[in-house]
Amino acid sequence: MNRRLSNFAPAVLAGISLMAFAPALAQDVKLPPTMTFTAYDTGTAGFNIAVAVGKMMKDKYGTDLRVLPAGNDVARLAPLRAGRAASSAMGSGSYFAQEGVFEFGTKEWGPQALQLVLSSVDCNGASLGVAKDTGVKDVKDLKGKRVGIVVGSPALNQNSLAILAFGDLKQSDVKTVEFSSYGAMWKGLINNDVDAAFATTITGPAKEAETSPRGIVWPPLPHSDNAGWERVQKVGSFFFRHVATCGAGISKDKPIELGNYPYPIFVTYGTQPADQVYAITKAMITGYDIYKDAAAGAAGLAADRQTKKWAVPVHPGAVKALKEAGQWSDDQETHNNGLIKRQAVLAAAWADFGKSSPPLDEKAFLDAWMKARAAALAKAGMQNGFE
Repeated sequence: MNRRLSNFAPAVLAGISLMAFAPALAQDVKLPPTMTFTAYDTGTAGFNIAVAVGKMMKDKYGTDLRVLPAGNDVARLAPLRAGRAASSAMGSGSYFAQEGVFEFGTKEWGPQALQLVLSSVDCNGASLGVAKDTGVKDVKDLKGKRVGIVVGSPALNQNSLAILAFGDLKQSDVKTVEFSSYGAMWKGLINNDVDAAFATTITGPAKEAETSPRGIVWPPLPHSDNAGWERVQKVGSFFFRHVATCGAGISKDKPIELGNYPYPIFVTYGTQPADQVYAITKAMITGYDIYKDAAAGAAGLAADRQTKKWAVPVHPGAVKALKEAGQWSDDQETHNNGLIKRQAVLAAAWADFGKSSPPLDEKAFLDAWMKARAAALAKAGMQNGFE
């Protein structure tokens, strides 16, 4: 897999640094004068929501927020890990990074102790969008069709496989077409280079596809099909059943039973000071009314709409802000502490693995790590999640 960070514009990255957190314009929220977030490509729901949050921070707190678009998960997390970004608006890649799997099961990465700031679940769904001219009605109809995958983005690719699993299909049942980024993949759908691509239903590229000559459909994932959903969650345990009422070709009058997970998921590293993360979270909560209608999906960032007991822990700084908003419980605290313990188990397993003279070959390295990872989780009495 190509792990180059070529999706970043070098001119934009030059000279970016995290400023020391200094007082801004609000009484109990102290933000730095400048911050950087990373997000999916320009025009995506995650990017647009991050920009809307940034405008709120500028108007309310006087903070300039730069949003850097990046085409894959590695490129989104690299500035965050290097301390050049304060948060990243991720998707399910935040879970894969935590687990140290796929593109993160490499010598350069390993398990990443990512923790949540806030995440969004709104009226949209997250699934495979399919060009209408293919005639596909159900997920099973994708057999033999061209499905896009993004090099260096295991999250998007695994999400696609999870949706295919609903129709009892595997990767070998479709023709995969590689693209360098999420944006390129959706341009490929519009240009008839591919038939299906994964996205949230409210993403800009999906709406472009809807108005293109090809059109777009979202094959349903009927919630009554328990066997289909069992297959979905075996591949993507973070998916849950969700009725989509907005997005390309979807409305309250034309809802579709699909799946979803939080997106965007604003994450940071567990090592980032709690007061910094608290300030960011508090600003997003208190400034919610300013940005909630500024971008599709932003309304899902409300404190009272946060997904409970998800797969990645909430940062202690964000926990403090959620407690102040009355949106935290003892059950959530117990679940969160268990996830933080899981991250510690994975970190220890990675450190031990590094001392064991692992193979130099990339594939052999990943295979050996996955066995070591499975053994460490089993010893701790924790689920593997990637059998």
